[in-house]
Amino acid sequence: MESFFSFLEKRVDDCSSLLCMGLDPHINDLVVPTAASALDFCLNLVKQTAHYAAAFKPNAAFFEVLGAEGWIALKQVIEAINDESNRLGSRIPIILDAKRGDIASTAEAYAKSAFENLGVDCMTINPYLGKDSIEPFIQNPEKGVFLVCKTSNPGASDLQDLTLASGEPLHIHIAKLAQTWNTKNNIGLVVGATHPQIMSDIRASVPDMWFLAPGIGAQGGELELALKAGLRQDGKGMLINVSRSIARAEKPGVAAAELRDSILEIRAAIIGNR
Repeated sequence: MESFFSFLEKRVDDCSSLLCMGLDPHINDLVVPTAASALDFCLNLVKQTAHYAAAFKPNAAFFEVLGAEGWIALKQVIEAINDESNRLGSRIPIILDAKRGDIASTAEAYAKSAFENLGVDCMTINPYLGKDSIEPFIQNPEKGVFLVCKTSNPGASDLQDLTLASGEPLHIHIAKLAQTWNTKNNIGLVVGATHPQIMSDIRASVPDMWFLAPGIGAQGGELELALKAGLRQDGKGMLINVSRSIARAEKPGVAAAELRDSILEIRAAIIGNR
């Protein structure tokens, strides 16, 4: 049976890209503050960027805020991505950014909602409640999760950098736990690109895991530093998530292509210098 990350790697190879296209229909970016406008916004991005996207990551919050119609729009966006995948002849993974995390029975409902009702391939998960809160999301090897490990926001250090009795920071402990839990090759880590030294430390602790790396562009992360810190030895293992800097570009498709090419160019130089 295929695992989520073998599926992702196939898409990475098919499109020669490590770009994860975030779908965040901010109210201020919409023509009007409605679910229909959010749908149009996302469908345009999907159409223009699918050729360059290793994955799409719709953010649940920007659909939920629009009420029941927003949830329907999210479902329609997911269906449109699958249609585009069929057109391209290469399935594009869909990562629902929802950062769920609750007791096991509630987690089961969240997992069913995302994987069965919406039909996404992966979710972002908060590991704070421990392994039993994660297990409902990882039962099927074909469905994956990215566990929050070190986020890109300014307040991330309030908890994630705390030093444990073992002497290691909490984010390293989370990464090592995730590695031990990753028996089905369907667990990755959210590691913000705004902290390249910490990303490098996490990579040293878990050399084979996949990272979802937000923070490039609008949040100030530098692409080259992030790639040097986070790429695996094989030049993979990392999705560069970008939303606003592409979505707000005059030509999103061109912006996505240029970023994809920059990633490839920097990656080639890094591999060549190893």
